[in-house]
Amino acid sequence: MRIRNHRDFWSGIMFLVLGALFVVFSQAYQLGTPARMGPGFFPTMLGALMAMLGLAIVWQSTARSARQGRLEPVGWRELFLVLLAVGVFAFALPWLGSVIAITLLIAISAIASHEFSWKETLVSIVVLLVMAELVFVKGLELQFPVWPKFLTQ
Repeated sequence: MRIRNHRDFWSGIMFLVLGALFVVFSQAYQLGTPARMGPGFFPTMLGALMAMLGLAIVWQSTARSARQGRLEPVGWRELFLVLLAVGVFAFALPWLGSVIAITLLIAISAIASHEFSWKETLVSIVVLLVMAELVFVKGLELQFPVWPKFLTQ
């Protein structure tokens, strides 16, 4: 077995491992049957499908017809900034409200891009703030602060 496309091979391994982990950890919940699904049914089936997809991708990456593909180096800066943005959002949401938390999330994530532009970032912030307001606050009526606590008291 010779790996022809390293990118597909490692992507397949990632899907396989994540799918297997979903199957293993969802066994703590009752599975049920397809007619009467328990809480573990969906994550178990989703994990199994994900693992099978991973196997198929790994298998395809070793086929003679697979195009050659090499792994690019990991963009650690970009990875760090996106994870930082999610962490800042999670920390800021209860204290600063969704408007500031979403703005911080988008601004920090946008800086990670190689094609970063403030103009496009500001447009994204405005559009996503409006969409979040419509979907989460008006549509789903979720109960989380929209504005910082010190402005609403």
